[in-house]
Amino acid sequence: MSAWPDGFVDLAYLDPPFLTQKRHKSTNRERSKTFAFDDLWGSHHDYSEFIYQRVAQCHRILKDTGSIYFHCDRNATHIARAVLDDIFGAERFRSEIIWTYRRWSNSKNGLLASHQNIFYYTKSENFKFNQLLTDYSPSTNVDQILQQRARDSNGKSIYRRDKDGNVISNGAKRGVPLGDVWDIPYLNPKANERVGYPTQKPILLLERIIELSTDSGDIVVDPFCGSGTTLVASSLSHRKFIGIDVSAEACQLSRSRLSSPVKTESALLETGRASYANADSQLLQCLSGCDYVPVQRNSGIDAIVNAPTTNSIALVRIQRADETVNEAASLLIKASRGKNADLLIVVKTRHVATLFDDDEATTNVQVIESTAFAVNEAVAALQREA
Repeated sequence: MSAWPDGFVDLAYLDPPFLTQKRHKSTNRERSKTFAFDDLWGSHHDYSEFIYQRVAQCHRILKDTGSIYFHCDRNATHIARAVLDDIFGAERFRSEIIWTYRRWSNSKNGLLASHQNIFYYTKSENFKFNQLLTDYSPSTNVDQILQQRARDSNGKSIYRRDKDGNVISNGAKRGVPLGDVWDIPYLNPKANERVGYPTQKPILLLERIIELSTDSGDIVVDPFCGSGTTLVASSLSHRKFIGIDVSAEACQLSRSRLSSPVKTESALLETGRASYANADSQLLQCLSGCDYVPVQRNSGIDAIVNAPTTNSIALVRIQRADETVNEAASLLIKASRGKNADLLIVVKTRHVATLFDDDEATTNVQVIESTAFAVNEAVAALQREA
C-alpha cells in the first residue's frame, strides 16, 4: 500500500485479527480444504503498532470524501478507537455500529458474546453518505405520524394545522433512517455462502456498508480480505475493489468466489422480528408491487401507499370476507379522519350480498377490484355464458 498514490480510494474496510490470542482454523463443507491464521501477539503494543501502520496507509489513500470502517470486537475496541482517533481525529468519528446476531453457545461463565463493533470515521467533513431507510417498527402507529407536529406555547406536541384549521400532512412515509444497531444474521455452518474460512462475514453486512458510503463505480479497498467477502459484495454492488491478504490461499479463495459468487439471503431482514405485527400478510399480498407501508394496530386502515414521484399518500383498506364494500369504506373513512390523506381506497375482494345490495354505495372512497376478484368475476361470466 505504501507505493499506492494518495487520495484515490472511496472506502476502506478493515477486518483485522481481533486480538483473540488464538489460532483460528476452519474447514470447508467438503472437508477438502483447511484455512487457518494466527491471532497471537506478544503485547497490546505490538497489536497497536500493527493496525496503526495499516490505518495510516488507508487514511493516506482515501479521498477527502472517503470513509473507513474498522471491524473489531470487545478484545480490541479500546485499541482501535485510540488508533483511529489519533490518525483520523476524534472529530471525524461518525458512528460505532453494533452488529448484533444470535448464536448458540455453551458459555457458562459470562455473558454470551452476541455482537461485534464497527467504527465508522471519515477523512473530512465533506464525506459521501447515502441515507438508507428501514421499515418502521411493528409497534409504530404509522397512521399517527402522517400529520406534521409542532409545539404549543407550553412546549406540548400538537398537530400542525393550516389557516383553515386542517391538519397538515407530513407527506409520504417510506421508512426510518438506518440506525447504528444492525441485526444481520451470522452465517450458520450450513449457509450456501459459507466457504470454510474462519471469521467469514456475511455479504449482507458488507453490502450495507458499501451502500452507505459509496456510489456505483467507486473504489473499495480491504487490506485484510480473507475469504473475499468485501470483494464479492463490491462486485455485486457494481463497485471497483482491491483486496490484500498475506495468505496466498485466502487470495485464491477470493478469486474463486468472485468467479461464481454465492449470497445467502436473510429471511430476518426480509420480515423482521415482528413481535407486535398484526397486519394480515395474506390480505396485503394484493398490494404487491406497490410502495406501501403496513399499518399495525388500526382497525380501519391496512396500509399507506406512497405516490411514486410525489409526497402524496393514499390510505387503503382491504375488504374482509364478512363485510360489504360499504362497510369497509365506512371503517376507512372513520379511521382516516384527521390524517389529511390525498386518497382513500377500498380494495374489493368479493361481493357480499345484503338485503339492500348497497355494496357499491360508497362516498369519497375509490373502490378498486383486487386481481383475484377481477379474475374470478371474469371466469364466472364465462360460465354464465356457456
